[in-house]
Amino acid sequence: MKEKLSTDTEILYRGGQIQGETMHPEAPAIYPSTAYIVDDMDEYDYINSGKGGYFYSRTANPNRDSLSEAISYLENGEKTIVCSSGMAAISTSLLTFASNGNHIVANKNIYGETIELLNNMLTRFGVETTYVDFTDIEEVKNSIRPNTTILYTEIIANPLITVVDIEKIVDIAHKANALIMVDSTFTTPFVIKPLDFGVDIVIHSLTKFYNGHSDVTAGSVTGSKLLINKMYSASLMLGCCLDPNSSWLALRGIRTMGLRVNKQLENAQILAETLNKNPHVCHVNYPSLECHPQHELAKRIFTNGYGAMISFCVEDSRDKVNAFMHRLKLVKYLGTLGGYRTSIAHPATAFRFDFSQEELIEMGMKEGLIRISVGIEDVNDLISDFNQALEVF
Repeated sequence: MKEKLSTDTEILYRGGQIQGETMHPEAPAIYPSTAYIVDDMDEYDYINSGKGGYFYSRTANPNRDSLSEAISYLENGEKTIVCSSGMAAISTSLLTFASNGNHIVANKNIYGETIELLNNMLTRFGVETTYVDFTDIEEVKNSIRPNTTILYTEIIANPLITVVDIEKIVDIAHKANALIMVDSTFTTPFVIKPLDFGVDIVIHSLTKFYNGHSDVTAGSVTGSKLLINKMYSASLMLGCCLDPNSSWLALRGIRTMGLRVNKQLENAQILAETLNKNPHVCHVNYPSLECHPQHELAKRIFTNGYGAMISFCVEDSRDKVNAFMHRLKLVKYLGTLGGYRTSIAHPATAFRFDFSQEELIEMGMKEGLIRISVGIEDVNDLISDFNQALEVF
């Protein structure tokens, strides 16, 4: 019997061998071919039935399958679909399981473009969404209707870093015979494995922590074979398959995920504590801090740190926030997160043209709110950079 290995060791080897390879290379090959030769109709039928093999890249690709295997292992899932972006993963999930006349209950604190998808596209197909505060369990319960088929949330919500009691949300969903979908991009499987808590579908923007090098745009959906098989046809029709080279790069990124993410978690803890003591900072949103409203919940459900995302509030002055950004030397403003370098974002600016000023404030996106994606630098260098830049306030 094979000796059980640690997670960090396992992910170095998961997805390394391609089906049918005989040379066993240390780094798997990239298979860019759009089509594969089949011998006859019998072989085509065998492949097309899902029993193995390849004939067309959109349908299946060896590099995508290798990446899928690694993600399923990390998430404790049975099967994974790899998509061309995080939004492709979200769209595939919702378009598969939401039908005309259905009702969705969504956390009001979720990724802005997910809200746009629900509001601007699914409404055209007769799907209604109710947005509630998922930290208020009674409000979630009261929002359930007889036609509610999906509950959708993030565990650490963007951008206020609120934490959802996933155990209670799962219970509400399943009592209502609804699916519970979770975007776990902010947490990663190193902090929590949502499927272990009874979540039906876990979604990731692989662009972020999974890949970690800011050079791949990708997404994934993981769950039971039954649910993922139902989604497979939709993923083909939507054409959201990830290309072989990006699949290869993302799998390469996973090889160092344990090293990267654990360092990011460690840095985030120290940086959050430091910012919390800075006189120019009004408030810090990070679950490890005792002042965080879900601190005790986070201690209970998270197994390894509190995530690498922090947000904090300073004076609501656009000019001063801009000056702060210009003063930063090491940390830069990026329109993404989860990479090896520490970056900041300004949530209100990110969605200024998608929501009204009143809606932004309602979602907590004030001018003084700044979000940090913590990287793997020396934490003392990060502290020095933030402290000197914050002097503008």
